[in-house]
Amino acid sequence: MRMAFPEPVHDIVQSLLDSYRMVGGINHLDETRLPSMESVDNLLSDLKSLVFPGFYKTLQVVDEATLPYATAEHVFRAAKGLIREVQRALWYSRCQEGKKSPEVEVKEQAQTVVFQLLKAIPGVRLQIQEDVQAMLDGDPAAKSSAEIVLAYPGIEAVLVYRLAHILYQSQVPLIPRMMSELIHRKTGIDIHPGAQIGRRFYIDHGTGIVIGETCIIGDNVKLYQGVTLGALSVKKNEQAKKRHPTLEDSVTIYAGATILGGDTIIGNHSTIGGNCWVTSSVPPYSILQNRPQDPIILQRDLVITDYQI
Repeated sequence: MRMAFPEPVHDIVQSLLDSYRMVGGINHLDETRLPSMESVDNLLSDLKSLVFPGFYKTLQVVDEATLPYATAEHVFRAAKGLIREVQRALWYSRCQEGKKSPEVEVKEQAQTVVFQLLKAIPGVRLQIQEDVQAMLDGDPAAKSSAEIVLAYPGIEAVLVYRLAHILYQSQVPLIPRMMSELIHRKTGIDIHPGAQIGRRFYIDHGTGIVIGETCIIGDNVKLYQGVTLGALSVKKNEQAKKRHPTLEDSVTIYAGATILGGDTIIGNHSTIGGNCWVTSSVPPYSILQNRPQDPIILQRDLVITDYQI
């Protein structure tokens, strides 16, 4: 039985093929395989399970007896999958640069990078434990560390940033940005893996936070939802410059504030109020407030009309 279409399918196919030939830059039709977003997402689950054992993807209780087996399972799966995806990213990058290295060399580099990441996880756990404690100390609504790990989007976004940052520092292409975008889609928090973020980083609520690539954030910094740490308009050839602001230690940025520019420094122990627009430096121990005109409340005369049917 033949299916009827509004117009011949071969015409649609031909128009798409013509588009693929004419429109460049958004096609990937050669022999190199790109990293898979789905695979990276699954691998993040294994990495999160290594950082927070017993919290993710557990079909049974993880105890002292089963912990070695569960840990080994996650390590082997993460290592195998990450090596494959990092190898694809490295191969693609070298092809783009016209440097087609031997496949064995690319695989060896991928293995080195991945095992560096896995060996760094105990250190990441120490960082994340401090981040969790900062949220527990700073949020009166938080009842326990378990609640923060299970239900606070900020801690998950910070964890993925800290993992992606290690790969970014190892100059792995594509994968760190894929990791940050996956958690961005899930939490609404967009942290570039190139940013430098200190200890006890506290994100409250978090939706709409944007942290740029060259941002530097000190210790004990607290950000509320809708904060943008961004760049002023810069040209493409200025991408190597510092484009995003610096927040020194113990800075608090309230909801909706926008802080822009690579030369902008928010001094230590300063507070930036909600909806402030900041493009120049603020000295330490400052309080910056956005004070709009006092609202005027008008009360209309109440008119009651009787309607009879």
